[in-house]
Amino acid sequence: MKKQLIAFSLALMSMGVFAQKNELKAAAKAIKKQNFAAAVASISAAEALMGNMDEKLKAKFYFLKAQAFAGQKKYSTAANAFSTLFAYEKEIRKQKYTSKAKPMQGQLTKEVSEKALKLYNDEKDYKNAAELFYLTYKLSPKDTAFMYNAAVSATQAKELDLALTYYRNLKSLGYTGIVLEYFATNKETGEEERIDTKAQRNLYVKSGQYTNPQDKGSKSKKATIVKNIALILKDQGKIDEAVTAIKEARIENPADLNLLLAEAELYIKLEKMDLFGELMEQATKMDPTNPTLFFNLGVVNYNQDKVEEAQGYYKKAIELDPTYRDAYLNLGLSILNKRVAIVEEMNKSLNDFDKYDALEQKQKDVCNEALPYLIKADALKRTLDTVKTLLNIYDTIENDEKSDEFRALYKSMK
Repeated sequence: MKKQLIAFSLALMSMGVFAQKNELKAAAKAIKKQNFAAAVASISAAEALMGNMDEKLKAKFYFLKAQAFAGQKKYSTAANAFSTLFAYEKEIRKQKYTSKAKPMQGQLTKEVSEKALKLYNDEKDYKNAAELFYLTYKLSPKDTAFMYNAAVSATQAKELDLALTYYRNLKSLGYTGIVLEYFATNKETGEEERIDTKAQRNLYVKSGQYTNPQDKGSKSKKATIVKNIALILKDQGKIDEAVTAIKEARIENPADLNLLLAEAELYIKLEKMDLFGELMEQATKMDPTNPTLFFNLGVVNYNQDKVEEAQGYYKKAIELDPTYRDAYLNLGLSILNKRVAIVEEMNKSLNDFDKYDALEQKQKDVCNEALPYLIKADALKRTLDTVKTLLNIYDTIENDEKSDEFRALYKSMK
């Protein structure tokens, strides 16, 4: 009985192997005819029988599978089949199909990279471009630039987790993106130009149209990678991680104002306004003609009760940009805020008429000091609040004509 069972089992195995061979033959024929749908169908049928497939058939199976799916433009499946084939033949120490498959994989790599570029440049399909750029890198791991392209594309597609993974991989690999570029000076224009290849550059020089050939390394992308890691973490709200990453990025990019401002913004979220102020001071030295930087310093100082310093920064912002509406508004309100203490003192002096009158005049003086800035802010952009504030001032300084005008205006805007 046992002998019969063994014989039956062997018979089943033979049938299975026969079926596998038939399916693989059918797949090979279909690939020759470029009937890739039929080839994939045969490959799928053979794959269902892989449990007892011998090593010779396995290598052929992966070889045909890679071709069938490449023909259908199912790039990821094809790439995985090529990788599995190479690993498998290396394991069994036979290279029957690897030598045939390598040029096919090279062609697939070229096709995938060109498709990725088209998706990115022409179709603006950044998500799928990222996927294909990364697949190109997997097909050709020496070409790390494709992972960089994948990171950039993923960032454009707002796939921030994916972009962060790619950038961190690039950082761990020590990727710099430095490539040798070829330059020569155009005799006619006197301008140095970058030329695509060394051979082409040398030909131009030989023709006499160009002189002074030079080879130069392109700018390193290391600093950009570290910077992008930091900015993605900031956008994701991972504040503590972002601060650490930005500090590292600023070591790589000491002159990058935007990176400094990104770090400063994180300190606002962490409510560390002293550190924010320190960075804004640095920012004004890096960009002394930027009114927004001085305005922000005004806000920081005012919130720290450094009123005179704040007013100086608001005035500097106005000096740099005479249309800076918020600087006029904050400057006027910071002056007007002095009324609070005056009014409190007036309320305590109701029975001291001389003192009360003196304080009342002091309050009018404060209003008159603030008035030009608030008028300008209202002129640049009128809101209900600016109208209400000006109405209050005109009532205080007893300018009846303006009070009537702004009271009517305020009622019409409510």
